[in-house]
Amino acid sequence: MTAILEVKEIITSYGQSQVLHGISLVVGQGEVVSLLGRNGVGKTTTFRSIMGLTPPRSGSILLKGTELVGRKPYEIAKLGVGYVPDDRRIFADLTAEENLEMARRLAKKRVGPWTIEKVYKLFPVLEGLRASKGSCLSGGEQKMLAIGRALMKNPDLLLLDEPIEGLAPLVVKNLVEVIQEIQRSEVTILLADQNIKFCRKVAGRGYILERGLIQCQGEMESIWQNEEIVKKYLAV
Repeated sequence: MTAILEVKEIITSYGQSQVLHGISLVVGQGEVVSLLGRNGVGKTTTFRSIMGLTPPRSGSILLKGTELVGRKPYEIAKLGVGYVPDDRRIFADLTAEENLEMARRLAKKRVGPWTIEKVYKLFPVLEGLRASKGSCLSGGEQKMLAIGRALMKNPDLLLLDEPIEGLAPLVVKNLVEVIQEIQRSEVTILLADQNIKFCRKVAGRGYILERGLIQCQGEMESIWQNEEIVKKYLAV
């Protein structure tokens, strides 16, 4: 396995409150890997550390061998990391198409398969909403737009934070197919979620995070079958 992302012993804090206590994980080229855990265990902080939004106090984060720690978020994005935060962060006053077009312009030096037309093919509902402002979209539509906007940058690695939170079951089912299609386009995905049933459908491997530490890792099917692990770290 050729690693695209290597997180090594990162420690991250918010002020005096330490959230990550030296976590390590590896994501291979072309994989979909899940970061599992209940709310508040450090999943979002892990993503923010990778993106440079909450820089680690110590440790190393390598993207294809290039150190990310110490770089600004926009530099990390230019290196090929796309980020879809749990609150989506779309531009509410711009139309759906303007959101996509802005991402394309900012990433014009990166080439790849993702275009507005291909995003519309992935999310047909967005094409019908291309002139609608972001503030007029439903939560599920905003999630689609946020993913599409990240893909417009043609990333090598896509970070999806809580992708199914608040979504209707039919939208979740469609999102499974979307993630599979994105993986076929050779985009590597690291997703954070607490829903093991969803992660089992899309990810090959998983890491379980609890209290800022990796407590378990392995093939998703093995994690799924370990009732003791699921009950201890993922049951709500």
